[in-house]
Amino acid sequence: MSVYAILLILLTICLLSGILSGLPVSFVLIGVPFLIASIGAIFNVFDMSFLAAFPSRVFGILTNPVIISVPLFVLMGGLLERSNIAKKMMLTAGALFGDKRGGMAYAVILVGALLAASTGVIAATVFMMGLIALPAMMKGNYSNRLSAGVICASGSLGQIIPPSVLLILLTDQVSAAYQSGRRAAGEWAADPVSVGDLFAGAMLPGMLLVGLYLLYIFIVSLVRPESCPPIKVSQIEGLGDKLTFKGVVQALLAPLLLIILVLGSILGGVATPTESAAIGSGGALVLVSLNRQDISIWVRGSYMAVGISAAVLLILRFMGPMPISGDITPRLIIGSIAFLVLVWGFLVAVYQELVYGDLFNVAKTTATMVASIFMIIIGAFMLSLVFRGLGGDEIIAEILTSLPGGPPTALFAVMVVVFFLGFILEYIEIIFIVIPIAGPPLMAAGINPVWFAILITMNLQMSFMTPPFGYSLFYLRSVAPSSLTTMDIYKSIVPFVLIQLFALGMVVLFPAIATWLPGIIYK
Repeated sequence: MSVYAILLILLTICLLSGILSGLPVSFVLIGVPFLIASIGAIFNVFDMSFLAAFPSRVFGILTNPVIISVPLFVLMGGLLERSNIAKKMMLTAGALFGDKRGGMAYAVILVGALLAASTGVIAATVFMMGLIALPAMMKGNYSNRLSAGVICASGSLGQIIPPSVLLILLTDQVSAAYQSGRRAAGEWAADPVSVGDLFAGAMLPGMLLVGLYLLYIFIVSLVRPESCPPIKVSQIEGLGDKLTFKGVVQALLAPLLLIILVLGSILGGVATPTESAAIGSGGALVLVSLNRQDISIWVRGSYMAVGISAAVLLILRFMGPMPISGDITPRLIIGSIAFLVLVWGFLVAVYQELVYGDLFNVAKTTATMVASIFMIIIGAFMLSLVFRGLGGDEIIAEILTSLPGGPPTALFAVMVVVFFLGFILEYIEIIFIVIPIAGPPLMAAGINPVWFAILITMNLQMSFMTPPFGYSLFYLRSVAPSSLTTMDIYKSIVPFVLIQLFALGMVVLFPAIATWLPGIIYK
């Protein structure tokens, strides 16, 4: 066995030991590879010049316009999660569907999809639905297992439904792997993979999962109606005795319009991901402030003007870039006025939430979460450089290309590794470790990058809710009453894992589910 192989094995063992020890993952990813590189340099088997690229890589990721959208999307999710908007969505949807068999379960799935498209934070979604929907379902005599399963599964939709932070981070790595792989195959002008490509690619698989979950509940309501009986509005605590049209519009329509605005601006090519994230976080801030009952008429009027101004600016943007000339045109005047009104409304919302709301704590939480994400990314860069310096990328490429069955077998092997890594690592570590190593040889073999990214995303989502280590199961356990046992939670998720596996198989057998929409939009 060569010294390179010994160091690679030592690197793997030390990484797993460090991660399982409970140490901060980012420090493990930075410290362990650097230690192994130093040992290799002592024995003259590692060239420390490989690490010279580390500062430029860190600077590149910190200035990447796609990655910059991550803090804004996290802020958007934090604002909606900390306010009563998410709670009202859950209660209203529950009342809207609750008088039907399985109605509350339908509501959990649909609200889970909406929250996935507005917050994308799985932990917050599972916590919220566990605290709000689970008591209502248990009070309405729902089966404990059905209740727990539908909450864990719906809460995990934030991995696949845009604007998912996972998809944003995955874009950068898949695009780099695709460029590298195609260069290795002799193609030097391969088109980059964009956030819009992955968002569009994830839409149909996400809708497929939601549809399959709803179909499962429908079948259960026919086969075992006693497990999901109708629930009256009065049984849903916090909503009152009557559901009004105005309440439905306020609770569901405004967040839905914000989601359409954010996703539509990206998929339509009207705005970049960072611009759309700014729209989303600003819109969420306005919605949160508007949701307060004690705001004055002039503040409410300012927020109404924000919506009109945003629509005007989007229309002007859709008309194309502003002509560069010294002339003052009506379009320039209208755009300037709309921009000033928009800025004014956002400043009012910032002031309102700083004084009367929870904006400071949300911003603090966002900063902590984003700092953690970026530290993990930086650590993954260090690991990638050391791994390449020890020849690990060549070994992996040789293993994948030598597997019997060609690219399909290699892809299957990577998916198995990703699934089991999902038990012990967060998705951020996985995509920044696995994709740079396994992605290029698969892309060189002709694997479609969008299809590959969606398979990775669905795979990670499945591992996120698979016993015994699924994170979403632990999230629900932390807020569920003692009457709902851990074994009940484990058993509850099995049908949904099988549904997830079926959906993944569908995307494997029919790649067009992931590739058709991007091809239509960006043709």
